[in-house]
Amino acid sequence: MRSEWYDREGKLIEDDLHGVEKLLRDKEYKRVAETTLADGKWVSTVWLGLDHSFDDEGPPLIFETMVFPSRDDLSEIDCARYATEAEAIIGHQGMVREWEKKERT
Repeated sequence: MRSEWYDREGKLIEDDLHGVEKLLRDKEYKRVAETTLADGKWVSTVWLGLDHSFDDEGPPLIFETMVFPSRDDLSEIDCARYATEAEAIIGHQGMVREWEKKERT
C-alpha cells in the first residue's frame, strides 16, 4: 500500500504534512457532495487525500462515497472509492440513484 497524500487535483503532496493537516481540517475542501435521501439515509462524498487503493496498481484512490443510515448514525451501509473528483461526483450521483431506487422497492 502506498502511503502518499494527494490534493483534490490528484497532485502528490510531498514532504508537507502541515499542508495536509490544514486541508484535512478544511470541511469545505474535504466535502465533495452530500445528499440526504427521503428515508433519512445520508450519502456523503469526500476527499480523503491519502491513497486508499491498497496496492501499487492503478491510480491512487483519494475520494470516497459512503452511505449511512442517517447523519446521526454513521454505520457504513455502502462505500465506493475514486481516483478523481469528476469520478467522485459521478459516483455520488450514481450512489444516490441506486439508494433512491432501493427506497422505492
